[in-house]
Amino acid sequence: MAVITVPIYPMKLGDGGFHLFVEIVAFRDKHWAVIDTGASRSVFDRSFIEVSWLDTLSTENTISEVIMVLPQFEIGNLKIQKYNALILDLNPINDVYASLTYPRIIAIIGSDLFYRYNALINYKKLEISFSTMPCSEIL
Repeated sequence: MAVITVPIYPMKLGDGGFHLFVEIVAFRDKHWAVIDTGASRSVFDRSFIEVSWLDTLSTENTISEVIMVLPQFEIGNLKIQKYNALILDLNPINDVYASLTYPRIIAIIGSDLFYRYNALINYKKLEISFSTMPCSEIL
């Protein structure tokens, strides 16, 4: 079983805390995402999807959410295929990041992917590692 290690970047917040950023590739372009160990599920930004990639959407609309199948996105060399992505409005988060002069994010990486790819965060080395052999089932 191979392991893929990707650098992470801490961004300080005004309250003394920090968020961890990671570079991802979605639709062939590099973007930023936040690593959120408290998020139950990974999400992608609605405005990014609507403005940049509307023609590629395969969506199922419900009252409060949109689900789309992302053909592929990458975290470092980890290629995640046919991901059922939850699409949410991340503008409030991006407004805060803009006020801190941080980059705009297009995704929040959450526990569904951490579990599936047995992720380990090494805070001392500022990196996150993923197994290339995914778990097939969520708890």
